[in-house]
Amino acid sequence: MKIKDEFPIYEFNKDLIYLDTAASSLKPRKVIDAVSFYYSHYGVNIHRGVYNLSFEATKMYENARANIALFINADVDEVIFTRGTTESINMISNFFTCLEEGDEIITSELEHHSNFLPWLEMAKKRKVKLRFVELDEQGRITIEAFKKVLSKKTKIVALTYVSNVMGFITPIKEITKLAHNVNALVVVDGAQAVPHFKVDLKALDVDFFAFSAHKMLGPNGVGILYGKKHLLDKVEPFHFGGEMVEVVTKDNATYKDIPHKFEAGTPIISGAIGLSKAVDFINEIGFDYIETHIDKLYQYALAKLKNIEGITIYNKGNDVGLITFNIDGIHPHDAATIFDKNNICLRAGHHCAQNIHKWLKINSSLRASFYIYNTKEDVDKFIEAIIEARDFFRKF
Repeated sequence: MKIKDEFPIYEFNKDLIYLDTAASSLKPRKVIDAVSFYYSHYGVNIHRGVYNLSFEATKMYENARANIALFINADVDEVIFTRGTTESINMISNFFTCLEEGDEIITSELEHHSNFLPWLEMAKKRKVKLRFVELDEQGRITIEAFKKVLSKKTKIVALTYVSNVMGFITPIKEITKLAHNVNALVVVDGAQAVPHFKVDLKALDVDFFAFSAHKMLGPNGVGILYGKKHLLDKVEPFHFGGEMVEVVTKDNATYKDIPHKFEAGTPIISGAIGLSKAVDFINEIGFDYIETHIDKLYQYALAKLKNIEGITIYNKGNDVGLITFNIDGIHPHDAATIFDKNNICLRAGHHCAQNIHKWLKINSSLRASFYIYNTKEDVDKFIEAIIEARDFFRKF
């Protein structure tokens, strides 16, 4: 398989160099076709219809859930379809109605706003204390630093598995063991992890886990909330409406069992089906290939960057082929215009993670993220554009 040929976007953008997968991945033809197939052959609602089209669409939707559960090693009723990581974490934060003044939540400066703002708001409303894991000199979360903030007051540990700015993997399995020793629950933002390596939720033993389809070759607007069954059984739904109810009277309602009690209204049916096809595509390629291919590109790019004067790299030696950098003396947004002129897509800004930029003592940065459709030729043109941007703006 020539991987680049599997992505139709390259047919319409022949010279595209896409280095912004950390923001959103490109979509392979199999995913696009699966979404189109649902709309062209079915296009109906699920669960409620008593006609055959609805029955078949329901099977596709629930088969997608089963496929995704297998992919992350979870039980099928622990997998809830949401609109993405952001909604998933907001749902999780709203589950914790029992927190009291003086309780503590552990987080970090690495967090994407999606896994920080819900906890910040909770801390304000419930007078709960946020405690930050001190990052090491590289910007990593270490077990030693985590132990220093963990206490009997800790009720929730909310951390990223992979930072979207630094690209470092957090030792979640070890952190989870320590957190469970003080009866704290562990919530993980897995958006940047799931596309890059095998995630085994049974082995990790985390309590809640969230990720988005669009980061892992799937459609926009759909994601997953995983929660341990015994926890999901205890908590109340976040949304209320159609489909999630068993019986409604004028003064009461009873709700369905998990996962359906958390999927009020018409779900993102096509998105779920598309995400399942993305899982199939990733399985077909294999994580061994994905990790090896990305690391080769990353090492190749890093070797070339070392020879360019006037570049600051903030995350050397990261784990997922993500380069966060600046061209000295040039604002990232200005530099991005040169990349765009060369049809190179990469991110410029704070990447929805302002706290880690403050830790780095910068306002914003450039970020290039590699994935399976990238090549050494992409890297070469990326390097050429860096030199062009540097030299062009130095004139001024």
